[in-house]
Amino acid sequence: MKLEKPSYHESVNRMYEKVKNEITNVVDRFNEQEKTRCPFCTKGLSCQLCSMGPCRITEKNPYGACGIDAAGMVMRNFVFKNMLGTQAYTYHAIDAAKTLKATAEGKTPYEIKEPEKLRWLANLLGIEGKDIKETAIRLADFIIADLSSTEKSKIVEIIAPEKRKEIWKKLGIIAEGVFEELLVMGSSAMTNVDSNYVSLAKKSMSMSITTCIAAQFVLEMIQDIIFGTPMPHVSFADMGILEAEYVNIAVDGHEPFVGMALIKLAERDEVQEMARKAGAKGLRIIGFIETGQEILQRVKSPVFAGIVGNWIVQEFALATGCVDVFAADMNCALPSLPEYQKYGVKIVPVSRLVRFRGIDEGLDYRAEEVEKIAKKLIEMAIENFRNRDKSKAVKIDKKQKIVVGFSIEAIEKLVGFETLLNAIKDGKIKGVVALVSCTTLKNGPHDENTVAIAKELIKRDIFVLSMGCGNAGLQVAGLTSLEAKELAGEGLKAVCEALKIPPVLSFGTCTDVGRAAYLLRLFAEKLGVDIPQLPVAVTAPEYMEQKATIDAVFAVAYGLATHVSPVPPVTGSEKVVKLLTDDVEKLTGGKLIIEEDPVKAVELLEKVIVEKRRALGI
Repeated sequence: MKLEKPSYHESVNRMYEKVKNEITNVVDRFNEQEKTRCPFCTKGLSCQLCSMGPCRITEKNPYGACGIDAAGMVMRNFVFKNMLGTQAYTYHAIDAAKTLKATAEGKTPYEIKEPEKLRWLANLLGIEGKDIKETAIRLADFIIADLSSTEKSKIVEIIAPEKRKEIWKKLGIIAEGVFEELLVMGSSAMTNVDSNYVSLAKKSMSMSITTCIAAQFVLEMIQDIIFGTPMPHVSFADMGILEAEYVNIAVDGHEPFVGMALIKLAERDEVQEMARKAGAKGLRIIGFIETGQEILQRVKSPVFAGIVGNWIVQEFALATGCVDVFAADMNCALPSLPEYQKYGVKIVPVSRLVRFRGIDEGLDYRAEEVEKIAKKLIEMAIENFRNRDKSKAVKIDKKQKIVVGFSIEAIEKLVGFETLLNAIKDGKIKGVVALVSCTTLKNGPHDENTVAIAKELIKRDIFVLSMGCGNAGLQVAGLTSLEAKELAGEGLKAVCEALKIPPVLSFGTCTDVGRAAYLLRLFAEKLGVDIPQLPVAVTAPEYMEQKATIDAVFAVAYGLATHVSPVPPVTGSEKVVKLLTDDVEKLTGGKLIIEEDPVKAVELLEKVIVEKRRALGI
C-alpha cells in the first residue's frame, strides 16, 4: 500500500514536502520497499535459521527441510522476535537499578526524590535497611538478582494478582527470572528443538509475565523514586517547540537518565549564560520518543520545551535545522540519522547499544559518569549553535498544549478510584481501553489509525489510557488536552468536565505496561474479581516492533482482549490464528483481536466491554 500522505499531523506533512527532494526519508523508503515485500515473510512462512534454508512453506510443500510445519514455523518466528523486546526492557530495568544504587552511594547528580516510595517498594518486596541509603542499595541488589535469577521470580510472586497466579500455575507458565526465561525461550526457538506451536506460545507467555510484571514495573518505580512520580501538569507537543534561536539538545530513545542529568545542568544560571554568550536566547532540552515521554510525564521546567513526537517524526524534525545535538539512547534512533547532519545537527550515541553508519563512538551512559556526559553534550551543543546556520531553519508554528502525568497515584488523587468505578457502574463511562502503541506506516499514514481509534473510543464513552509512541501521537493530535472533552460522548464528557481531566489520560511509555498491570490489580481487588472480568481492553492500533509484541503477549496472558494492527505475521497458520484469537481465551481469559479498520476495531472492543459489564451486572 503506497501512502498518499505521510502523516495525520500537519507538521510532518509540511516537513515531508521539504525533505522529499533533498534526502532519504522514512516515507519514501517505506514506499519503495512496498514493491518487493515477501508474501511468505508477511505470513510468517519463511525460515532462515539453518544452512538448509531459507525455507518457505506452501500448500504443495507443507514442511521445511527439517520437517517443521506451518504452525511451528509461524509461532517460532513470532516468539523468537519477542525475546528482543524482553531483552530491551530488562536492559533498561537493570540500568535503572544500577542508577538507584549509584545514586544512593552519592555517585550521580540525582537524588532519592521520593523516599516514601522507596520505603513502600522495599517493604512490598520484603527489603529492609537501617536508612534510606542502605534500603536503596539493598533494593537495587534484590532487583538485579531477581531479574538474573534461574528460580521463580520473587517480584512476580509478590506483584501479580493472586487469581492470575492460580491460572498461570495451572497452565505451567508461572515466571522464572528474566534471565532463565530468555535462556529457555532462546534455546527452544533454535532449529530442531521445540516445534510445537502451543508449547512455544506458553513459553512466550511465561517470558512476557516476568518482562512486564518484574522488569517493567520495577524500572518505572525506580525512576519515580529518583525523578518523581508523574503528576498532572501542562506541557507542549509538536514541532512548534523547536526554536532556532535556542541551543536545542534533543534526547531520544527509552531511558531518561542522560536527559534528566541534562535538565539539572540546564537549570543552572551559568549554563544558560554560556548559551547566551554564544548568541542564543538560552538552552533547552527537547523530548523525542519514550525518553522524551518519560521526562514529559515527570518534569515541569522552563528548560524542558516538551515533546516533538514519536519515532517517525525524527528525520522531519531534524530537517528543520533547529537542533544542535541529538542524544540517542537505546531504542528508536533511525539508522539514517547521520545523513541529517547536513541540517546542522550533531548525532551523538549516549548508550553502548547505539551506533550509526560512520559514528563508531559515543558518550555511553554509566550512572557514575552521567554528569560528565551531560556537560560534554552541553559544550558540544553550544559550540554547534555557533556554527549552525539559523537563517536556513524552518519554523513550524504548530504547538499543542497538553495535560500529562496521570500515574496511578495521580489517578487516585485527582480522579479517585471510587469516583471512576462509580462512573463505570452508572454507565457514564462504559469502560477503559489502554492504548499501548508504537507508530508505523504499514496500515496507513503515521498516527492516523491511532488517532482514529482514540476518537472513536471516547465518542462511545470509553475512557482511554495512552502509553507508548501512540501517546505522543495523541498528544500532538490534541486528544490529551482538556478541550478534547468536546469529542467525547455525553457521559464521558460530563465526567471530564466535573473532574477537569482529558478523555485520554496520558499514562506514560510502553514501559508503563507494568504500571498499568498493577493499576488493574488494584481495581480488580476493589471489585473482588479477576482481571478478565473487568470492563477493560487493550488496543495497539499501530504496533511496530518487538517491545510491542511481547507487551501484547503479556496482555493476553493477563486476561485482556487485545486489538492489534497491522495484521501480525502469523496468518500462514490457521492453527496459530485460532490459538491466539480464540482458543487462548478459554485458558487465560484474554485473546487477540485482529482488525485493520479503526471503526470496526472499536466496535469489537466495545462489544467486549459491554459483555463484561453485563456479566458483572452493570
